[in-house]
Amino acid sequence: MSEILCQWLNQEVKVSQTVSPKSFAKAFSNGYLIGEILHKFELQGDFSEFSESRVSNAKLNNFSRLEPTLHLLGVQFDQNVAHNIITEKPGAATKLLYQLYIVLQKKKKSGLTGVEIQSIQPPANIRQQSMKSEAFRDRLRNLIPRQTDFNLMRVTHRFQEKYKHMKEDLVHMHFEKLQKFQKLKEEQRSFNIEKQRLNRRRQNEIMAKIQAAIIQIPKPASNRTLRALEAQKMMKKKKEAEDVANEIKKFEALIKKDLQAKESASKTSADTAGQTTTDLLNTYSDDDYIKKIQKRLEEDAFAREQREKRRRRLLMDQLIAHEAQEEAYREEQLINRLMRQSQQERRIAVQLMHVRHEKEVLWQNRIFREKQYEERRLKDFQDALDREAALARQAKIDFEEQAIREREIHEQIAVERAQARYRKHYTICAVILDQILDLSTKVADYRMLTNNMIPYKLMHDWKELFFNGKPIYEQASIKHLPAKPSAEQLTELEKRDLLDNNDYEEYKNMIGEWALPEEMVDNIPPSNNNILGHVIHRLVEKSHPPQVKSTIPELPSFAIKGCLLGKTFSGKTTALKALQKDFPIQILSIDTLVQEAIKAFHDKEKISEALPTEKEAEEKTLPVLQEKSKETQDLQNVSSPYPVSEDALPEMEDKTILSTETNKTTKVEEVTSSDSFSELTVRAQLGAKSEKLLKKGKSISDMLLVNILVNAINEIPVDQGWVLDGFPMTLNQAKLLEEALTGCSREVLELEEKKTQISTLAIDPTASKEVPSPPSALDFVMLLDISDNSSLDRMNDTMTEGFSSETSHGDIAQHVTAENQATDEDQNLRDQIQHRIIGFLDNWPLLEQWFTEPENILIKINAEIDKESLCHKVKEMFTTEITKKENKVKKKLEEKEAEKKEEVLLAEPPPPPPEPEKEKETPSKTPPAKGKPPSESFYGKQESLQEGKGKKGSPKGKSPGGKGSVKKSPADSTDVSPVPVVPPPPKPGSEEWVYVDEPIPEEIPSFLVPYWELIENSYINSIKTVLRHLREEQHSVISYLYEIRTNFQHFLRRPDHKQDFVSQWQADFNALPDDLWDDEETKSELHQRVNDLRDRLWDICDARKEEAEQERQDIINESWLQDSIVIKMNHFFSLMQAELNRFQDTKRLLQDYYRGMEGKIPIDDIKRFTRVPLVQLDNREILESQLRIPLISRISISPDSTMSKPKTKAILKGKIDYSLENVEANFEADEKLLMDTWQQASLAISHMVAAEIHQRLMEEEKENLPADTKERSPQMGTNKKVKKEPPKKKKADKKAKGKSPPMAEVTPVTVTAEEIAQMEKRKELMLKIKEEHLAALQFEEIATQFRLELIKTKALAFLEDLVTKVVDVYKLLEKWLGEKYLNEMASVEKLTEVARYHIETSKKIQNELYLSQEDFFINGDVKVFPDPPPPVRPPPVEKEENGTLTIEQLDSLRDQFLDIAPKGIIGHKAFTDILLDLVTLNLGTNNLPSSWMHLTQPELQELTSSLIVNSEFVDWRKFLLVISMPWIIPMEEELLETLQRFKAVDEEQLGTITFEQYMQAGLWFTRDEDTKIPENPLEPLPFNRQEHLIEFFFRLFADHEKDPPQLDYTQMLLYFACHPDAVEGVYRALSVAIGTHVFQPIKTPPVIVEKTSSLTDMSPFEEYPELEGNFVSEEGELREDGERKEENPENVNTEKISMERLLKVFQGGKEVQDPNRFASHLQIENAFSENFVKVFQDLGAKNLEPVEVAILLKHPFIEDLISNYSDYKIPDIKTILQRSEHVQGSDGERTPSRLIEEKK
Repeated sequence: MSEILCQWLNQEVKVSQTVSPKSFAKAFSNGYLIGEILHKFELQGDFSEFSESRVSNAKLNNFSRLEPTLHLLGVQFDQNVAHNIITEKPGAATKLLYQLYIVLQKKKKSGLTGVEIQSIQPPANIRQQSMKSEAFRDRLRNLIPRQTDFNLMRVTHRFQEKYKHMKEDLVHMHFEKLQKFQKLKEEQRSFNIEKQRLNRRRQNEIMAKIQAAIIQIPKPASNRTLRALEAQKMMKKKKEAEDVANEIKKFEALIKKDLQAKESASKTSADTAGQTTTDLLNTYSDDDYIKKIQKRLEEDAFAREQREKRRRRLLMDQLIAHEAQEEAYREEQLINRLMRQSQQERRIAVQLMHVRHEKEVLWQNRIFREKQYEERRLKDFQDALDREAALARQAKIDFEEQAIREREIHEQIAVERAQARYRKHYTICAVILDQILDLSTKVADYRMLTNNMIPYKLMHDWKELFFNGKPIYEQASIKHLPAKPSAEQLTELEKRDLLDNNDYEEYKNMIGEWALPEEMVDNIPPSNNNILGHVIHRLVEKSHPPQVKSTIPELPSFAIKGCLLGKTFSGKTTALKALQKDFPIQILSIDTLVQEAIKAFHDKEKISEALPTEKEAEEKTLPVLQEKSKETQDLQNVSSPYPVSEDALPEMEDKTILSTETNKTTKVEEVTSSDSFSELTVRAQLGAKSEKLLKKGKSISDMLLVNILVNAINEIPVDQGWVLDGFPMTLNQAKLLEEALTGCSREVLELEEKKTQISTLAIDPTASKEVPSPPSALDFVMLLDISDNSSLDRMNDTMTEGFSSETSHGDIAQHVTAENQATDEDQNLRDQIQHRIIGFLDNWPLLEQWFTEPENILIKINAEIDKESLCHKVKEMFTTEITKKENKVKKKLEEKEAEKKEEVLLAEPPPPPPEPEKEKETPSKTPPAKGKPPSESFYGKQESLQEGKGKKGSPKGKSPGGKGSVKKSPADSTDVSPVPVVPPPPKPGSEEWVYVDEPIPEEIPSFLVPYWELIENSYINSIKTVLRHLREEQHSVISYLYEIRTNFQHFLRRPDHKQDFVSQWQADFNALPDDLWDDEETKSELHQRVNDLRDRLWDICDARKEEAEQERQDIINESWLQDSIVIKMNHFFSLMQAELNRFQDTKRLLQDYYRGMEGKIPIDDIKRFTRVPLVQLDNREILESQLRIPLISRISISPDSTMSKPKTKAILKGKIDYSLENVEANFEADEKLLMDTWQQASLAISHMVAAEIHQRLMEEEKENLPADTKERSPQMGTNKKVKKEPPKKKKADKKAKGKSPPMAEVTPVTVTAEEIAQMEKRKELMLKIKEEHLAALQFEEIATQFRLELIKTKALAFLEDLVTKVVDVYKLLEKWLGEKYLNEMASVEKLTEVARYHIETSKKIQNELYLSQEDFFINGDVKVFPDPPPPVRPPPVEKEENGTLTIEQLDSLRDQFLDIAPKGIIGHKAFTDILLDLVTLNLGTNNLPSSWMHLTQPELQELTSSLIVNSEFVDWRKFLLVISMPWIIPMEEELLETLQRFKAVDEEQLGTITFEQYMQAGLWFTRDEDTKIPENPLEPLPFNRQEHLIEFFFRLFADHEKDPPQLDYTQMLLYFACHPDAVEGVYRALSVAIGTHVFQPIKTPPVIVEKTSSLTDMSPFEEYPELEGNFVSEEGELREDGERKEENPENVNTEKISMERLLKVFQGGKEVQDPNRFASHLQIENAFSENFVKVFQDLGAKNLEPVEVAILLKHPFIEDLISNYSDYKIPDIKTILQRSEHVQGSDGERTPSRLIEEKK
């Protein structure tokens, strides 16, 4: 609002003085601006008489003239408003201006002038207004104090202050005297103490000396001898001293003759004299006195010596001067004698002397000039040296800075590489951590699904996925794959393939889930069919012949080959140079070789005619290397499983560029000079290509570098070793180098090995041996390992050598040119060092893997050592490598010699002639022997299969048939002549067996190899598919069983309606009338109702139980179990079918192969493949013509049929559950069906083998003579029925078969011997083919039968496990159902017991009975009927205690005083009369406590005098504040904190707050929290007086004329600033007015509590003893403050205080009700304001701006005012009351008439 008014005044009205919101009250305090505003609106005609002065008379004049105008406008204006504006009360001027603004705006709208408005008023009102104006002037004059009163008060204050100062000075003087006296006494005391201490110290020293003397001096033997000895010693010493003194005197006399001798002698004599004297005196130097004598003697000796020295020096000077004078005199005499000649001689002599002098001058000048020239030359030379040194220093500094920059760059690169590694490792760890979390969550999920029983297979699959880095959770669905699957779908496919491969490996190797049971472990067949493997290998070799041949040299060389690698400056070249000195090796550096090749091209190096063959050979090697390199590059780009490195890409690009460029150059050269280029050597040609690339700014390709290197190696002699310096540098270079030196590539070898290893089902053990990889091109690779920093340091050291090298002064120019060249090279090296290090770090891991994988030839040497140690280490390593190479070569040579010896032994002449005869005889015997075992073993195997037993297989791969033939041959062949010496024939498939490798038609391999691949792929894919379905079925079973359990639990927890019946019963029970509770009939009726409720609840439980049983039965009767069993059986049948298909296809392949070897046409198999029937899932009828696979219906057994079987099953353990018998019966039917299917498959395999054997026999019969066909036909018939015949028949058949072949041999007679031999060989070959064929077929039969039996066993176990799991779940459901039913019945019983208890005790059930399913409890949170209402507690009542007024009495007094004097000031006589009326007329009104009733009028007057302000007035608010005690008197800090809280609540900073804000801020004390609540509800609560006091204080000090009432919190806190000490109270009030603590000046005396009245000697602490602690503590603090005046900070009391605040503290806000009676007060206040104005002006505040408190307090008027101002002193009222009680107690009670008399 103030801002709006300021804008209106400054901009619209444009008053003469700029008004701001801060100075608003001050600007309008004199009324001048208000008159100016009215004058501008033509309402104040006498504005010229207004005054701008701030004197009280001017203010009175201005406001007196404003009053009628404001009343004319209708603005509320009286003396109170005028007083508020004059005293600059906040908000008063703003309020008046706002009203004036509204009125003036209305007047502006109406357009009336002041005269017109005045004329409208009636004349009566005008007269009344004039009278009011006069009264207003009078009242306003009373409000302003007089100047004379103020001056009088100031004089009194001044005299009082002087009195205080004099008193204080006397006190100070007395105190100083006391201090002086104490100081003297202290000094005397300290002097005495020091004196005593010194005496004590002397005594201690004397005692110490005595003790020392006693200890050191031994006990004398006799006094006489001691004294005599001492006397003799003294005499001897004296004599010696006298002799020495005489000698000294004699010596001093001789000093003048010889000066030097005298000086030396004097020194020695003095020294000896001093020593002797000191030696003499030292014996008696036990005291200080003797020490002083010794010192004095030494000083005398030293002074005597110095005197002698000075005398000698003076004598010497005199002698020298005398001799000089004598010499001059002699020369002068000589000259005079010479000059005693003629005048001419004298003139000639003068001229000669002059010439001589000139010559001397010339000679001196010439010497001086030469000296100057020499100095100049030296200076120039020194300058040149300094300049060179400065340049060298600068270059060194630049070099060091460059080195630092290089190191920083290197460190930055290292940090970036480390960060890249860290990011890579971090991502890897993050992925691994995610996978660990996925695995943990997956395990947790399945623990919930399987009741903490996770199957081993699931955990195994999860681990495999985790170890292979695949996500465990499904990323995307792969049921319907699009043409381009997403990354997630590809990941899922990889996961599926991984698990499929693991399952297939387990199935193939019979481990894990497919591990063999114990009964099958003893019958394991051989793992591989060697015959089939040999057949497949031969077919593959025929169709895909191998191309790679091992290139191993026949004669290995002793020459060593190697390379030395390392970073730049690792010492490679240095070590190799040292190595070359000691060993005959060739060092090859690629840089040197390239330079030599380019030089050869420049020199036009041509091929010599003597070596044409070498040229041809070299020209042939190059294209071969290039072709091979191209092949390897194609392999890298196409078929390599690893990605091509980044370094290989630019190299390959260089190669392609090189090839195109070489093609172009060759074309150009063919046109221009093809003949000349072809005549160049290979090295020159390679140098030409290199130079061409370098001129174009490109790098030389790896292929070209390798060609240059290989060309250099070819020129080295074969027996000489070589070492490469720093080559190869990349993996591609290493590959090309190895390919060029060995002629083969590792990648090509790996591809060939992969091509050869096509077969996985059958392996040829003889052909599966790995081809030995070719040896490495290098014998060793040495790495000189060095850190990056060391490499940089070595570079810097190398470059600093140039700066440190010294050159001669004459070769400066040459030195500069050489230095420039070196700096260019160093700069290039410096530029390349970082790239070289980074390139080495990038390429070395790949090179390290290349040199360590096939054969570890890498040697690492720490190169961070000195040069000599490094060379020594390299030599040691090289020596060991030479030794290893020699040992290897010797070993190879020995192996080759051994092989040659074996070949020689094998190539010896053939055995003697009897052997062919034996061989001729054996064919007739061996074919039946070889033909029998397969048939016998087959039949034996069929029997064993039918009986369910298997035979053991030989560990070496021998067939069981072979064993049978060996065991039975001696027993059966009785007619044949025994041949015990001949060893048993080898068995087909064994290591000794020689396979039949007859030629086969070319069409057969081309057909059978793809056919075998198809067999393998179909077998593997079908197995993987079935195993995948089984794996997925396991997941579905787990989820289904979990779903059954959870759904049944939810079904059991479905809501029931039992609670409705219970609630209804409880409501009826509680509704029973109170008079029937104790009636017996009523109780029996209630018991009957409880029984009915229980029966009804039981019926609900029974119904729920039946529903749950039906739900369980429905779950059991579901077709899920039957369907899942059928699906799993079909999966196992599919496995059987895959094994059967493999056997049939293998049988057909073997048949075609051996028939092709025999030269027969393959038979077209008319029979269809055998199919294993699958179980039909549903009973739909399907035509047989529509089926590719036969189906059989599943046999389901009815429950009736199962009742007849009494035997117990393994699955149903414990008591019999008839609902699960159907499951058991169906499982038995499934077992039977599975066994029947397995038997059918095994019989089908046996029939197929028997049919194959029968077919072989039929073909043999056709080939033999017709005569034998009749005899063999019945035998073949018996072979067909071999299953039913006993073993005896078998033996007979075997004998017959053994006899039949010889008869066939005897029949031909006309055949020649050669034909017979050929026929015998043919027969023998055919028999061997037959034996081999049948053995392979038999092996396949045994393996397939074993696999089928394993599938049958695992299928039965799998189905039994599934049925067991399902039955366990069904039993668990039954268990839950029973427990649920029992718990529900128990809860009903508990409910019945509670109900019967309440019936018997005749109590209502107030809390709700809760019955839900199996839970029953009494709900304490819910009540069915409300509690009876508690009795109403009476309000608290305050009681009188010790004469303290109650809050009610205080409020009544406040109301009375407020009616009489609303402003708070009342005359002391009127106040005394009011109190006397209250005391005398208090009977029945209870306005005052009983102790006040005894007060007399003098006592009341005394009480009033203690409250008088300025000897005339009484502040009744202060009176009520004092009589409301006891309350906690606040300390100054608490007052300031309360003020800050009030200001914080007063957001608008108006200075007033409402009651809500007052309660929010709070006072320094709070309500009493320790009040105890009485247990009796009818007893009232204790009265909280402090809480009511807080509210009463607001009512006491608030302005109730405003709505809502407003409290001036500053004014209220000024009341609370009162203190027993008046001066302290004033300072507290100043602190409250300013808002901070005001320190008392140093001159203020210590706090002395003055007595406020001469009538009492009692202290305020005796008045309120409970408050004594507060006052004492505060006074103690004040005294401490007084004692610590010097410790106060210097910048205290720097806050400023305004005139308004000062007036508020001193009589501020105290207004008079009746101006006529209190005119003197007006004069006092006027005097205060004038004095304050003068004080402010004296202190430099001409415009009355705020002044610092420290300066203000030093003013004498303020000092007098503070020391004499008594309004802030707490009066002593309690003493008067206690004295009156004492008088009344002694005089007796006073009657009311006596009181009236006293009043009169």
